[in-house]
Amino acid sequence: MPNQSNHEASHEAPFEYEKEIYNKGLQFERPSLTFQSNKWESLAKDRLSAESWGYVGGSAGTGETAAKNRAAFQKWSIVPSRLVKAEFPDLSVKLFGEDYPFPIAVAPVGVQRIFNPDGEEASAAAAKEQRFPYVMSTASSTSIEDVAKANGTGKRFFQLYWPMNEYNHITKSLLQRAKKSGFTALFVTLDTYILGWRPSDMDNGYNPFLRPDKIGVEIGFTDPVYRAHFKEKHGKSIEEDLKTAAGEWASTVFPGHSHSWEDVKFLQENWDGPIVLKGIQSVADARKAAEIGVQGIVVSNHGGRQVDGGVASLDMLPKIVDAVGDKLEVLFDSGVRCGADIAKALALGAKMVLIGRPYVYGLALGGKEGVNHVLRTLLGDLDLTLHLSGIPSVNPKELNRDRLEKD
Repeated sequence: MPNQSNHEASHEAPFEYEKEIYNKGLQFERPSLTFQSNKWESLAKDRLSAESWGYVGGSAGTGETAAKNRAAFQKWSIVPSRLVKAEFPDLSVKLFGEDYPFPIAVAPVGVQRIFNPDGEEASAAAAKEQRFPYVMSTASSTSIEDVAKANGTGKRFFQLYWPMNEYNHITKSLLQRAKKSGFTALFVTLDTYILGWRPSDMDNGYNPFLRPDKIGVEIGFTDPVYRAHFKEKHGKSIEEDLKTAAGEWASTVFPGHSHSWEDVKFLQENWDGPIVLKGIQSVADARKAAEIGVQGIVVSNHGGRQVDGGVASLDMLPKIVDAVGDKLEVLFDSGVRCGADIAKALALGAKMVLIGRPYVYGLALGGKEGVNHVLRTLLGDLDLTLHLSGIPSVNPKELNRDRLEKD
């Protein structure tokens, strides 16, 4: 377990991060990482290799969907209320019957060791320190068990890239390992059964899942059922043929074809806990998710990484919330870059907001402490945004569409 940091031990109010920096400034000390969230991307680009940057910074096709994600936030403006006598906002939420101090989670991002040698362990440890749920990707470069160890007593969810039915025994093994390691909810990504058309990766000839190493395939390489399957098929261990093993694992979790709604029943029979379908973008699919009895959905287009010319996730969020918000938990990701973005997504009905690329940029720039910085910055920004807007909590009775004006 990593040592507790001062900010974890004290559980200080989010806005106190600002005070901490100003107090250090009295001694002419400046922070090592910028607080300007719109600069993290360019700084990370300067730090990373062309391959690593192309993977995290790139989007599908021309990048239209990613651009729409960002533009969608600017369509909405926060309308403040004045002379509201209140303490700093109550940011706590209840999700799947459990209490969380903040309405923010760390989104599943794979292959994190290409951004920093400490990879997922650093991000999971930072999430625990900041009391954010950590969502672990099937495409991680660290095992399920090692991420759980780094996350310690933190809240954690497992994201599944879903093998086809002929490999249900492998899927079942992944779910059992995750449950044994303390992951409480299952996030099933629906939009990435094959990698999208990503020019930035193709320009570099770079697919991290096909390389003869453990980047992006470590969960498979440490899975006893997959190891036995590979040994039986090839008559040798994974370590004796990393290239073949990596390629076959990639084709197992990115099989090229989608599952059906009927297949969700297998997951419901083999997972004891909430199931969340990630990648919902239409009202019809949201209604179907509620109909089959899953506990939540993530309104997401994978940050624009999978389909070019797609609809902005934020544009669909209120429509989906109106259709199913009383039937299951609605979470959100795609395009979030600051506290105001988080506030707007919450006002439009999201129960919790997932942060993706920004924390990866923090990881690239400063390892675990870089992730800590990004998470603390976004949370402090949200805290003051609500406070200065006269919004006393993230409760939907107080943070809702009445707080917004559509431009």
